[in-house]
Amino acid sequence: MIAVIEIGNKKYQVDFSKRNDIAIPLNFNGEQPNTYGVDKAKSKPYQDGQFIGDTRKGGPCNFETYSFTPHCNGTHTECIGHITDERITILSSLKDEMIPSTLITITPKSTSENYTPELNKEDLVITKEDLISQLKDVDSKFLNGLIIRTLPNSDNKKSRDYMNETPSFFSMEAMEYLVNLEVHHLLVDTPSVDRLFDDGHLSAHNIFWETKGKEFNPDTQNKTITEMIFVPDSLKDGHYLLNLQIPAFVSDAAPSRPILYKINEL
Repeated sequence: MIAVIEIGNKKYQVDFSKRNDIAIPLNFNGEQPNTYGVDKAKSKPYQDGQFIGDTRKGGPCNFETYSFTPHCNGTHTECIGHITDERITILSSLKDEMIPSTLITITPKSTSENYTPELNKEDLVITKEDLISQLKDVDSKFLNGLIIRTLPNSDNKKSRDYMNETPSFFSMEAMEYLVNLEVHHLLVDTPSVDRLFDDGHLSAHNIFWETKGKEFNPDTQNKTITEMIFVPDSLKDGHYLLNLQIPAFVSDAAPSRPILYKINEL
């Protein structure tokens, strides 16, 4: 289906038959990315007495129980409830269905920018300096969503154990810059916008949702962070229409499926 949409005062053509899925498929019992060494996502046939939910074992149908940790087992979208005492849910937070967005590519690096706790020498960081360089000419109407692909961009991001390969994260200045740009939906191919072991500060999360401590900020409830995406090299930097799909989970985070549609100005 081809549609014409209006963003700002300009019209664009979107071909909805050509979608670009940037989620990492959650392969239960197979290869999958992992953070913090949690149990892998698993599935097993439900069994109750003589009933077994596996047609290969004589059951009448396939009927499985799934076990996973959304924050650690693959592509997921989280809301402010991830860091607040108040149990806000992603289902009540994600309101936007079609999100004008921009895809950029950045090489994380050592920096003199700041972070709490202090940066280590080996830390590789997404910096404000590089964000300014990539976003200086971007139409603000396409910054409701921002997708960041980091380099190097190998396929092993789809099955990487982040206890063995330390991921990059955002400096405080970088995240403050994105807040000033009014980015509402941030998507990254790292397992967290913060350093994995940060003594519980979650500096970048708190800056993004403009929270202090664990206090809920209703003004930023509709902002989301999506982590552990994978953007193939075939997708070029530029403007897209983002459809951020989640199941109806009453939880602070849920597995998600971000879909990008290329748009052309008419």
